Amino acid sequence: MKILLFALVILLVPGDLWAQQSKSGIVMGSVQDTSGRPLGMMSLLLLKATDSTLVKGAVSNERGHYEMELIPPGTYRMAGSQVGYQKVYSEVFTVGDEQWKLQLLPLTMQEETRQLTNVTVKAQKPFIEQQIDKTILNVENSIVASGGTALEVLEKAPGVVVDLQSDRISLKGRENVLVMIDGKPTYLSGNQVLDLLRNTPSNTVETIELITNPPARYDAAGTAGIINIRLKRNKSSQPLNGNLTAGVGQGRFLKYNTALTLNARKDQWSLFGNYAFDQRDYWSVATIDRRFASAAQPTLIRQDGYRPIQNTTHTFRLGADYSLDKRNTIGVLLNGTNVSNKSQGGTESDIFKSGVLTSSERTQNDNKRSIDRLAANLNFRHRFDTTGRGGKGRELMVDVDYSDASFRPTEQFETRFLNAQEIETGPRDFQRLTTNSKALIRAAKTDYSHPIDKQTRLEAGWKSSYVTLNNDLLVETKRVENGQNVPWQVDNGRTNQFEYRELIHAAYLTGRRTWTDWTLQVGIRAERTQTEAYSVTAQNTVDRTYLNLFPTVSLTRTVGDKHQFLYSFSRRIDRPDYQYLNPFIRIFSPYAYQQGNPYLKPQFTDAFQVAYSYKEETTISFGYNRTRDVIVDINEQNDATGETRITFTNLAEQTNMSINVSAPIRITPWWSSRNSASVFHTAYQAEIGGTPLDYSWLAMNLNSNHSFVFANGITAELSASYNSPYVYSQNKMQAFGQLSVGVQKSIWQKKATLRFNWSDLFQTQRFRGTVQFQNMDFNFATYSETRVARLTFTYTFGNREIKGAGNRRTVSEDEQRRIN
Repeated sequence: MKILLFALVILLVPGDLWAQQSKSGIVMGSVQDTSGRPLGMMSLLLLKATDSTLVKGAVSNERGHYEMELIPPGTYRMAGSQVGYQKVYSEVFTVGDEQWKLQLLPLTMQEETRQLTNVTVKAQKPFIEQQIDKTILNVENSIVASGGTALEVLEKAPGVVVDLQSDRISLKGRENVLVMIDGKPTYLSGNQVLDLLRNTPSNTVETIELITNPPARYDAAGTAGIINIRLKRNKSSQPLNGNLTAGVGQGRFLKYNTALTLNARKDQWSLFGNYAFDQRDYWSVATIDRRFASAAQPTLIRQDGYRPIQNTTHTFRLGADYSLDKRNTIGVLLNGTNVSNKSQGGTESDIFKSGVLTSSERTQNDNKRSIDRLAANLNFRHRFDTTGRGGKGRELMVDVDYSDASFRPTEQFETRFLNAQEIETGPRDFQRLTTNSKALIRAAKTDYSHPIDKQTRLEAGWKSSYVTLNNDLLVETKRVENGQNVPWQVDNGRTNQFEYRELIHAAYLTGRRTWTDWTLQVGIRAERTQTEAYSVTAQNTVDRTYLNLFPTVSLTRTVGDKHQFLYSFSRRIDRPDYQYLNPFIRIFSPYAYQQGNPYLKPQFTDAFQVAYSYKEETTISFGYNRTRDVIVDINEQNDATGETRITFTNLAEQTNMSINVSAPIRITPWWSSRNSASVFHTAYQAEIGGTPLDYSWLAMNLNSNHSFVFANGITAELSASYNSPYVYSQNKMQAFGQLSVGVQKSIWQKKATLRFNWSDLFQTQRFRGTVQFQNMDFNFATYSETRVARLTFTYTFGNREIKGAGNRRTVSEDEQRRIN
């Protein structure tokens, strides 16, 4: 830690104390399209005229202007580039003598178009965009992603595995990913994050970012990294613009959705609004074979469950920014979700002895679930000066968040007991579970950015969050003979009220310094956590208070204009999901239930990464991660009853090593692809119930995405992925994959698009695995309706090319992802 702090101090020493600076030049200019309209966010590269060596880089602002300073004497030319435009160069110019401040002629960018015999090719952002420090999924431009959900898009991301069997998302073989929306944690538990993504229409998503080693300004939560989902925002200077989307899908059941986005701008006001409706009927299947070895004879319980599900979702977002003056902006954001879910499914449990069917159980499960989330964000931004230092001035940002979430599931089980001839042998068993769960999240943060000089920048900030959770579970049972009217009886052994409070204070300091070829960023984050888990029913309280430091280091080297190297280290934490701490019982089937563990501890990960990028297109990276006190779910089997209890514990240690390769391939002028491969080795070293758990596994994740551009505004996509067998705690999972295709046609002078896609053509997105540990021997499989054909229509009105107020970051994302 002393070495880290020393490096931070050295990093922040002003540049004029390092060396005597010679007189340097300033180059200014602008970028425009062929019609003279200014172009923002264009990349500008200052190249030596002799050998085209990269000297400096910059990005044009929203007015198309750029400025580069501290240019040594020499002869140069300026290059402008951006995806979708042809690269353009300025005339050669000289800095030195009397020419220390130059105003270059505007660079005129022309859209990239290649004319073939019968094909016109126009460049656009690929579905998967690989950068040296993160991976970006451009959902907005994807054909195969249209009409689906954010979860279905995430399943196609390289290195990501969405395990629906245990409600987990892993990144490059590592569990515990922090899922953020617009840069803010969702504060939801693992299964609730999946519910949220499953109920977020993909048509409202702009991009998905995968960040494996985030800097110190991000929350330290998420030991595997961050998945940041950015929703669509305003990109127009028109007084009013937006888009309308409508789609229909057909699998075994019909699905349909619609969404409307509106953006308005007037004087100092910038407004944003979005509403989406999604009606999605689908099905899920779960099968499991449990084998029991006894002194008398082996026993097998075979379960087959089928559940049709009806799901209706309403989501909305409203945002506004008001510019008080050139230096001060205030904004507000309101977003909400309402989900209504119901299903009526059944599970058949057949019991065998010595291979002979002896009895059966038939369970009918009626399930209703509603979710209501409302979140508000108030933010303020102050720029201390307009001229700035180092191209950016001092800046202060303040955010305040409030979120209220309610979950109200109700489940009723009716079980009939049958003999081998399927004749009822006794009274029916009824169980009714009513849960009322409410979470309040209050969070506030402030971020300050201060440039020391042209090469050095300091950032600091503070965040506080306070979460209160109340989970009230009522369990009622009764046994009924045919024709009887029996009242419900409260099951005091399983009825439970659980309260949880969590207060986190965090502060961070980050320094960044740039030399000619090197960029060093060093940061430190401190988080103090205070928790109280209280079981009202058991009158049991578990309190914890702990303070942790989380250092981050990132070193980037650029060699010429083609090669870039990255070296990074970070330490991160994962606190248990709130539902993991709740000791109440959640029933999955007649022979499986889940129970939380209030004594769970947080887990900590040290993550190292080395990466190489060629032409900002091809990347190769190696990562090593070591996690202590790993949080996992484990199975415990009762041979007498045949029941399996799923609970949570801390394993001793897990190590993960990964190699990741991503490269684009231009096969023909009209056919391009992006291919990626992640190979990772995961090992557990722990002990469960006195039995060593020493698993070591090598696995891989392969992704291949292809884009086709044809004549008459027709484009197509093909997406394929494969996940090899892998290990998770006691579970050994089998391979799975998917293949999806789509085609798109631009109509009405490119103001509208018509998309058709077919996801998971061969229904291969299935999760199958085995557990063979201690007295347990069972295999399982779960899958749902992933093979769906969809037709989506999108109409866009107004100019679509400037940013607005819709993409607001909030404060309280980590807490929301852990809500139960």
